[in-house]
Amino acid sequence: MHSKQKIVVESNTKIKVFDFKELLRYKDLLYFMVLRDVTVLYKQTVLGFTWAIISPLFQVLVFSVIFGNLVGVKPDIDGMPYPIFSCLAVIPWTYFSNSLNAAGSSLINANAILTKVYFPRIIFPLVPVFSKLVDLSISLLIAVVLLFIYKYQPSINVLFIIIPLLLLIITAAGFGFWFSALSIQYRDFKFALSFMLPLLMYVAPVAFPASKILEKFGTGFYHGYCAYPMVGVIEGFRASFAVNNAFPFEAVAISFTSSIIICLSGLWYFKKMEKYFADIA
Repeated sequence: MHSKQKIVVESNTKIKVFDFKELLRYKDLLYFMVLRDVTVLYKQTVLGFTWAIISPLFQVLVFSVIFGNLVGVKPDIDGMPYPIFSCLAVIPWTYFSNSLNAAGSSLINANAILTKVYFPRIIFPLVPVFSKLVDLSISLLIAVVLLFIYKYQPSINVLFIIIPLLLLIITAAGFGFWFSALSIQYRDFKFALSFMLPLLMYVAPVAFPASKILEKFGTGFYHGYCAYPMVGVIEGFRASFAVNNAFPFEAVAISFTSSIIICLSGLWYFKKMEKYFADIA
């Protein structure tokens, strides 16, 4: 006689923040959902993956004309032209914005699956975090082209690019956990996100150097400002391509600490609300 295997899904009052072993068992599902997200997004478009370049390129042109020429904002990095300065902020910001938008509505868009099939729900907000990395990689071609046009040669600091990149992914995931769980419970968050993202962009040092905050408000306020993770991400990206400027380890460390807190608390809240997703979807 063959024994039958039983799988029992039961509620547990103890909230486990993150079950890595369970996610590892469903790694193939995560992979195919990421692959589907990448292919479906551009399948019906004429320009395809070119849109990953057009969108940030347009923003770089707007920032360069308005802030670089009309307003006269000067980069705090010696010898770096403003188009490169703005490009190294627009590229990570575009990834953060797109991944957060998609993660925020991921559970709502998957409400038909939530009540039918079990797998770790954390996969839903993680899918755009990984799939948008393809767009990020393609958009980096803009920076390469600008470096060639302006004959700007990065220093050895470019090896540090992995630090702000990792910070960017953790930040996007952390905010994604929060907004995906909040959006399915309170649908107002889905609409609030549309005007919160522009606000978050203008607070971040996208069009201006973070050193302006240090000059105007002092060290204490600047350290508080660095608690916004995108400050460390953008400053880290710029410093990685800088010729003479030192890498801002202090600012990035503050942003990293804040980002990890956001990520862990987002995971905790997501797991806490997970048992209600099927009922409120």
